Amino acid sequence: MVCRCGTAFGYLETFFPTANKGPWPVILLRTPYDNVTEHLIEEAIFYAQHGYAYVAQDVRGRGDSDSQFYPWVNEFNDGHDTIEWLGTQSWCDGNIGMVGSSYAGNVQWQAAVGQSYFLKTIIPKVIGHNLYEAPHYQGGAFQLGWTATWIYRTDGRTNQPIDKHNWTHLFAKLPLEDIDKEGGKTIPYFHDWLSHPDYDTFWKKLSIEHRYHDVKIPVFHIGGWYDFFSIGTLKNFAGMQNRGGTLKARQNQKLLMGPWTHKINSFSHAGDLDFGMDSLIDLRSLELRWMDKWLKGEKNHIDKEPSVKWFVMGLNEWKDSEHWPLTAVEYTSYYLHSHGKAENLDTEGQLSRELPRNGLFDSFIYDPSSPVPTNGGCTCCNPEILSYGAFDQISIEKRQDVLTYTTPPLKQDTEVTGSIQVEIYASSSAVDTDFTAKLVDVATDDYAINICDGIIRARYRESPEYQTLMEPNKIYCFDIDLGPTSNVFRKEHRIRLEISSSNFPRFDRNLNTGDIQHKTTKMQIAQQKIYHDEIHPSRLILPLVKNS
Repeated sequence: MVCRCGTAFGYLETFFPTANKGPWPVILLRTPYDNVTEHLIEEAIFYAQHGYAYVAQDVRGRGDSDSQFYPWVNEFNDGHDTIEWLGTQSWCDGNIGMVGSSYAGNVQWQAAVGQSYFLKTIIPKVIGHNLYEAPHYQGGAFQLGWTATWIYRTDGRTNQPIDKHNWTHLFAKLPLEDIDKEGGKTIPYFHDWLSHPDYDTFWKKLSIEHRYHDVKIPVFHIGGWYDFFSIGTLKNFAGMQNRGGTLKARQNQKLLMGPWTHKINSFSHAGDLDFGMDSLIDLRSLELRWMDKWLKGEKNHIDKEPSVKWFVMGLNEWKDSEHWPLTAVEYTSYYLHSHGKAENLDTEGQLSRELPRNGLFDSFIYDPSSPVPTNGGCTCCNPEILSYGAFDQISIEKRQDVLTYTTPPLKQDTEVTGSIQVEIYASSSAVDTDFTAKLVDVATDDYAINICDGIIRARYRESPEYQTLMEPNKIYCFDIDLGPTSNVFRKEHRIRLEISSSNFPRFDRNLNTGDIQHKTTKMQIAQQKIYHDEIHPSRLILPLVKNS
């Protein structure tokens, strides 16, 4: 049975069980996309068949819900008010759990900090710890590819088609603040996001990472290695284990990480790389067991199973652990070496555990009018517009503005599981620029697959909370977070690090002028230098699993 009704905080579609009489526990999905999709109806029927009432709600300003849509800001109160209303309905037994991915994952966190008595657990999928670092910025660089396509899709009460637009033209539009106008739109929240390039109060009041102590319930965290929320998914898990608002919450956090893109558990491949059918799991049944435990009190022992389950790429197997980060890892430095010609694959640089000793440096020209193109990685969500996942990087590595540093063929399988960091010493002729880094698995046939990558905007090298321009040609240390992964580099494979200054259109181009990025059309070429000597030991830091 289906009931449709409007409330002051959103329009609801409610699916009731027919096999038994209520009251029932309730599963709540709050979404800005569509609350009557085929997938949603299948999920609703599944839960109803297992003794749950399932409620799908359009968030404020979307679908049949009233008011105006402004992403993120109303979800704290609207989510809490929805739960409080549901909890007092005669057909609800007082136990509510929330489900959903991406935006529908973040609204679960926002509702949870309200500490409603009725909310017993949440299962947020592919969502992070603060909205600044994903989906809007990363390392201070604006996540152009996702943001631009998402605002075009959500500019209205229903999802809008975006394939009619010329995205090559739109992504290249300057100034950035005119991207919406170029398509005949005026989108206020897009301009608000651009106007807050620092991690300031605007973002912090929306952040979850500062509110873990307000979340007092068990949480099942689900993410993917090729999802752009992977960093935040793992930070949420660790944050709740350490700072959750109750002992029950801290002791009942579960994490699942698969080899998936943002379209979680949908395909056995991410881009061109297939991980086999074992990479897909019966996620719906696993979520049901979690709900049965915390909403029905069933003794199904899911809370006694290992807290962490993750997929090891390359090995293509699932593993379990009680902890994340793993305790059985050694953070190992691979230092950059070269003869000053790392921009050429034929004379590429080397990665070695030995400290560098010479005074050579590598250099390249970064021209914002000809940026390094995005070729896969942790982005989203339009393969016809912006590729995501794993792809051969050889065309990227042949560019003269991409430096490569590679190990000799490995003598044994080497497992890397954890957060990947790069520390480089670099200078630029510009007062502001970007530096990018990418970890690559090079097979014996030279097929070079991207594993993870990151970026740092130079003006944010000290902190995401404030800007500090550089002195031209002065050497600075830059820390680049490539995010988490789990990958076995097979025997005879090689580990490669790419260094450059752009990844476009995943990130906006740094125009190198030091001006306000979203307001300027001026750009200049920058001369970049990467140093690797005794005083400036640039390095890749890998979490090597012991005995691998």
